[in-house]
Amino acid sequence: MCNKWRRPLTAAGVALFWLGVWAVCSHLIGQELLLPTPWLVAASLWRLMGQGDFWIAVGMSLLRVLGGFAAAVVVGVLLAVLTTRFSLVHTVLAPVLHVVRAAPVASFIILAYVWLRAGLLPAFIAFLMVVPLVWENLRQGILHTDTRLLEMARVFRLGRVQRLRYVRLPAVRPYLEAALTTGFGFAWKSGIAAEIICWPDRSIGQNMHNAKAYLETPEVIAWTVVVVVLSVVLEWLLRRLFRRGEVAA
Repeated sequence: MCNKWRRPLTAAGVALFWLGVWAVCSHLIGQELLLPTPWLVAASLWRLMGQGDFWIAVGMSLLRVLGGFAAAVVVGVLLAVLTTRFSLVHTVLAPVLHVVRAAPVASFIILAYVWLRAGLLPAFIAFLMVVPLVWENLRQGILHTDTRLLEMARVFRLGRVQRLRYVRLPAVRPYLEAALTTGFGFAWKSGIAAEIICWPDRSIGQNMHNAKAYLETPEVIAWTVVVVVLSVVLEWLLRRLFRRGEVAA
């Protein structure tokens, strides 16, 4: 029982410590416009949660980012398979994917804003940030598949579906899990950043921009808390999904 509660109690203690530091800093500064107290931010968040527009904005932002993330996973998996199977495809596509992964996300947001409507931009940016990550991780997983297991599968004359299920998928699973859990964090942060710049209707980014424009600092921090909490919760759910998949397998 002691071990069971140690981790949540430690997390709660750390959270209370930093809330105390925040409260002390806010008191020393003495200006709510610069750094409001935690209680003022909590009150602002509670007020927002009581409005229907808050939940619509959260839902629309989630749909945009999840749509781009899902498309990126499909394309990233396809590219990983193609670039490991055909060297010419890897030679042609690898430089582009490496450039996309290395370039600042703000550059792509500004460029894409010229070409795309505001409602499509967050999904596109999320897609663009995740594709190289899924591609590289899954490609490494495919390349590091144990050749002895593949040879054994041939000796026992396993079909393609059986080889995929019992050899290929278990080998790439850790790489894919790392890509998806890390990639979702990138997708969520980059998608929200795109929303803040392009202001699509009914979005978290639009509300954060409006709060900043009207100098509503508690509301800006409240929306930031929403972004962080959603990121943590969704990544946790994704990890739980993988663990259940491992148990089922």
